[in-house]
Amino acid sequence: MPAQDILFEVKGYKVSLGSAKVLGPTYFTGKGTNFAVYSPYADKVELCLFDKNEEEICRIDMPGKKGRVWHAFVEGVEPGQFYGYRVVGSCVPEQGLFQDNHKLLIDPYAKGLNRPVEWNERLYQGDSQYMIPKCIVQDACEFDWQGAEKPYIPDSDTVLYELHVKGFTQIHPQVKDEFKGKYLGLAQPKVIKYLKELGVTSLQLMPVMAFMSEPRLAKLGLCNYWGYNPINFFTPDPRYASTDSTTEFKTMVRELHKAGIEVILDVVFNHSAEGGFDGPILSFKGFDNRNFYMFEQFDGHKDYSRYVNNTGCGNSINLDNPYVLQLVTQSLRYWVEEMQVDGFRFDLAVSLAREGNDFDNYSAFFKVLFQDPVLSQVKLIAEPWDIGWGGYRLGQFPENWHECNDKFRDTVRGFWAGQEGLLPDFATRLMGSRDVFLKGLRTINTSVNYIAYHDGFTLHDLVSYNHKHNDANGEQNRDGHGHNLSNNYGVEGPTEDKKINKLRQKQKRNMLATLFLSQGTPHFLAGDEIGRTQLGNNNAYCQDNAISWLSWQLKPEDKKLLEFVKRLISLRHGCSLLHSLNLQDDDYYGSKNSHKVCWFNDAGELMHDGDWHNPHNSAIAVELSWVDNEHEQDTDRVLIIINASHTDVHFKLPQLPQNHKWSLIFDTAVEDGLQKNATQLEAGYWQEAHSMSFVVRRKIV
Repeated sequence: MPAQDILFEVKGYKVSLGSAKVLGPTYFTGKGTNFAVYSPYADKVELCLFDKNEEEICRIDMPGKKGRVWHAFVEGVEPGQFYGYRVVGSCVPEQGLFQDNHKLLIDPYAKGLNRPVEWNERLYQGDSQYMIPKCIVQDACEFDWQGAEKPYIPDSDTVLYELHVKGFTQIHPQVKDEFKGKYLGLAQPKVIKYLKELGVTSLQLMPVMAFMSEPRLAKLGLCNYWGYNPINFFTPDPRYASTDSTTEFKTMVRELHKAGIEVILDVVFNHSAEGGFDGPILSFKGFDNRNFYMFEQFDGHKDYSRYVNNTGCGNSINLDNPYVLQLVTQSLRYWVEEMQVDGFRFDLAVSLAREGNDFDNYSAFFKVLFQDPVLSQVKLIAEPWDIGWGGYRLGQFPENWHECNDKFRDTVRGFWAGQEGLLPDFATRLMGSRDVFLKGLRTINTSVNYIAYHDGFTLHDLVSYNHKHNDANGEQNRDGHGHNLSNNYGVEGPTEDKKINKLRQKQKRNMLATLFLSQGTPHFLAGDEIGRTQLGNNNAYCQDNAISWLSWQLKPEDKKLLEFVKRLISLRHGCSLLHSLNLQDDDYYGSKNSHKVCWFNDAGELMHDGDWHNPHNSAIAVELSWVDNEHEQDTDRVLIIINASHTDVHFKLPQLPQNHKWSLIFDTAVEDGLQKNATQLEAGYWQEAHSMSFVVRRKIV
């Protein structure tokens, strides 16, 4: 910062004009801090400084204004200083103006908060100073990364594992109390050892950007446990830290990177915690409500009392505005460069690409990420829908994006639950959903396949409940999705019936095996490998308790399931046929060799139209082979045998060259799914009802 003339002094702080170039606080060693904030309709912006007890020290009228940005340089402001803003101007909500200087505002570019944002109606009334946490000036000081580098896991090898920072370790018996439920809990050696042994490559963390629970939930004594209600896009939420959330988050990333595990953030840029017209003024609304949010239009005029609600959360953020787009992209870049994360999963991603409230395949948001030298190199995962008009856009995101595939979820759930007529669709999902992600444009790994996500039944509840049981959420069980494609197999919830429990465990193995043997990128929910239940709650967003926390007290059947999942992931990693299918008409690898897919009926014949269109047929075998086109021979072959019917089916196996046999690797009909020793099969194999097997070709020695 070049030397500037001192304009005035307040309580010992010397103030000069400063610069509008970089939004947020920028510390200059030994000199002071430059502050810049965007607020186009303000008559005046006051920078408020606070002591460690959150008592106000002074207010400084920001002297500079360039375009829509107010700025000031304050000598003597060091890292660790608490601050906030007040905006003076018109407060006419009907005109979209909320410049109320009684409301202390969180800096949209703050890199730290001294405490979580907690709704308190009493402290919000009048002057909100004591409800609002204070922003913290931070120095871009060096963090000791200890040589840890980003893993850069190839798409073909990626296995996503979705977890909640608090829920994963809150009651973990091998995590010390001071680390339970914290960023540092995930950095503990025994936790990382578990993740490595499991075989996952990439943790997808549920939202960690600073958030606030909705006032409605606070009145009910509940909270937004999931964190999908952000109020700042740069600060790791202090709830998950003991002292310094930024340092502790970086430490977590560093230790995971040392172990070769990526960190993917679930980010929410589609709405904020400020809600609709009657929502609180916390940050964005007080600086520029008119442009930060989207509004309904009538006869070409905006109705500022009616917020567009493409999210179901009261408002929709307007990325069509250049300052908002800048804020979001700078946030993403900050997390990649400063915090060293490896990618993002975008909640309700269609909202980010709306221009004029219409989804645009070539939106400014997509263009910015595509050309950005930093953001174009990270993993980008879309939840490809929102609840607005034309909001379902699966398969329509740019070529370098991955997309959460709900068609995979619904088809696999329905198929194993016993729905008829799904065989052709099931086969399509198994092979990467190429009807959605077109060959020649999207790679085979584009589809993010999943059975269970955070919003919905866990895998165990999927086979234990026919109906959602969300009464604890305080909405008379009206919330949560009603179309779960679940099956309790005779009893709602826990049962002592051994036959039902045996079938439930088998169906869990079936769906997990389908997930990890399918083409695409597997995503699975933390705890599904150890029988985690939410007691039938399929929308546990407000349950910060044992309903949501992972229990590590494993039953014998849970331990068996865990070993089965480890084996599945290991098989996937070890066999290119399961994660990098390269067909002759979809050659992305420039190789002379390619893969071949053959579908067989139970008689060992290639499937014909009658087999595919028989609605009662739910038994099939698929053979994957690696073909050496140059020498005209296949060098590797695997067979997946699937029987979702209610009766055992005898499959005639495809013929093999002399001195080769089919060897059984696993059968989900076996109690733990595993074969202690590979069993050589003859010409046929009986596949039990509701089960599947994985078979490989072996040479007889």
